[in-house]
Amino acid sequence: MRLSRYFLPVLKETPGEARIASHRLMLRAGMIRQASAGIYSWLPLGFRVLRRIEQIVHEEQQRAGHIPMLMPTVQPADLWRESGRYDDYGEEMLRITDRHGRDMLYGPTNEELITDIFRAHISSYRDLPLTLYHIQWKFRDEVRPRFGVMRGREFYMKDGYTFDLTRDAALHAYNRHLVSYLRSYERMGLQAIPMRAASGPIGGDDTHEFLVLAETGESAVFYDSAVTDIRLGARALAYDDAAACRAVAEEFTRLYARTDETHDEAKFLEIPEARRRVARGIEVGQIFYFGTKYSEPMGAMVVNAQGERVPVHMGSHGIGVSRLVGAIIEASHDDRGIVWPEGVTPFHCGIVNLKQGNAGADAACEALYAALTGAGLEPLYDDRAERAGAKFATMDLIGLPWRITVGPRGLKAGVVELTCRRTGESEEMSPEAAVSRVAGRYGGTAGG
Repeated sequence: MRLSRYFLPVLKETPGEARIASHRLMLRAGMIRQASAGIYSWLPLGFRVLRRIEQIVHEEQQRAGHIPMLMPTVQPADLWRESGRYDDYGEEMLRITDRHGRDMLYGPTNEELITDIFRAHISSYRDLPLTLYHIQWKFRDEVRPRFGVMRGREFYMKDGYTFDLTRDAALHAYNRHLVSYLRSYERMGLQAIPMRAASGPIGGDDTHEFLVLAETGESAVFYDSAVTDIRLGARALAYDDAAACRAVAEEFTRLYARTDETHDEAKFLEIPEARRRVARGIEVGQIFYFGTKYSEPMGAMVVNAQGERVPVHMGSHGIGVSRLVGAIIEASHDDRGIVWPEGVTPFHCGIVNLKQGNAGADAACEALYAALTGAGLEPLYDDRAERAGAKFATMDLIGLPWRITVGPRGLKAGVVELTCRRTGESEEMSPEAAVSRVAGRYGGTAGG
């Protein structure tokens, strides 16, 4: 993409309503624009990051054997009355009436709707286990929306739903989701710690929230610092292997890590004092096992091997896709701007032409652009007739992991400058070597 043809409305000044780093930087970098309190338009740069995160979530969900679909944003209220949640959910639910007088709602979650789909099509244990998921916009009418996309009223979310014949099978689904979430977050350059949490209006006794440690987090968290040393990494894992999934889940949850809602001071004090930590965390996902809470009242039954009709065991599992954009920025920024992890960066590399209009510099930049594109990467070429300082400031603000700077002086020596945004280190090398170095960071090809 050539910056002269792109829509990137960066701001020099920080809007007064932005209180935390991610909100400030998303506004300044031209990623979002507020339409109403807690509701945002995703401008091209922000939309690219949103899509990167969504793609990782899709890949890891399907790697775990989960099946994508899409449910509507508006749901009939009668389904929620069946489950008993319509009156219990509270004022966060946006209730509406259509032109025929039917009660509807803008979905804050989809347990009722997916249960209705299941009961209409599944009747035998032979069709289990089943996990369906979608990524869709949700709406919760927060009384005080704030912090940009971190606590908006409209948000983009992956929610998945598991259907199993027995409790043991449902707990395997729970563990499988925990592992797939860990892998997803690590691909995004995040460490998200699974913490024992409260289930809230979703219900159920087994639930973990995934929290990213950050000073601006909305939740107080209490944990054993040893939990931050555990990584999933590149270890191979068969998702159908219940024992293997359980072992990973136990590894990541055996140490004390809880939100303030489930904190147990006595258990916390059992941790060696040097490892006790109290901090803030940003919730980026949550998994639930709630048994037959929805299947029993809504008649989601199957016939088991003995010919008996029994309610299925269910769970729901969510990842805050739009919230993750803010969480990643909170965890990865500096005083100059965003520092994108390579897995979610909107563009893989920036090209800065120090002397736009100089025949040699223009030709070298065009060659770099073609070579990076040919390697499967998506570069952002700043071909504007701007001073060098303004170009560097824009690249630092939007936070691309790599920048290649091209100028007539370096080209006389046959070199360009490759800069790593995270470390700030720069190195002079040939254009071919710069392309090879950047392509190597993304495995040679990166796709769209």
